[in-house]
Amino acid sequence: MSNQKIESNKAPEPVGLYPHARRVGELLFLSGVGPRERGTKKIPGVELGEDGGIVSYDIEAQCRSVFGNVKAILEDAGSHWDKIVDVTVYLTNMKDDFPAYNRLWAEYFRDNQPCRTTLEINCLPTPIAIELKVVALA
Repeated sequence: MSNQKIESNKAPEPVGLYPHARRVGELLFLSGVGPRERGTKKIPGVELGEDGGIVSYDIEAQCRSVFGNVKAILEDAGSHWDKIVDVTVYLTNMKDDFPAYNRLWAEYFRDNQPCRTTLEINCLPTPIAIELKVVALA
């Protein structure tokens, strides 16, 4: 069975030593994907204070950006948005952010409805409010 590392030239650079994705057989496993922009530390919808802490954020802007980053990785791996089969979503503020995230989910996944698990966690490695872990068909 093949085991190929995938690096995207469109998605943000990983914050550690890991690939954007790995193709194993007919499956594609994406590493955690956040909303950062490639080539910069900019996070759409996030305002940071001088200490690097979050002053304010827009969950809708982050959702749209993270969905775009997932799409870019899938395309660079030769896959497609409609081939997503399972998503684990990490939110840092379920109470405030779930309604907007869930509404955008319905917009982006209207035609393809993968399995989904949504968890609240207390923080992510960078000052973001959402991260996705995706499994798709290769």
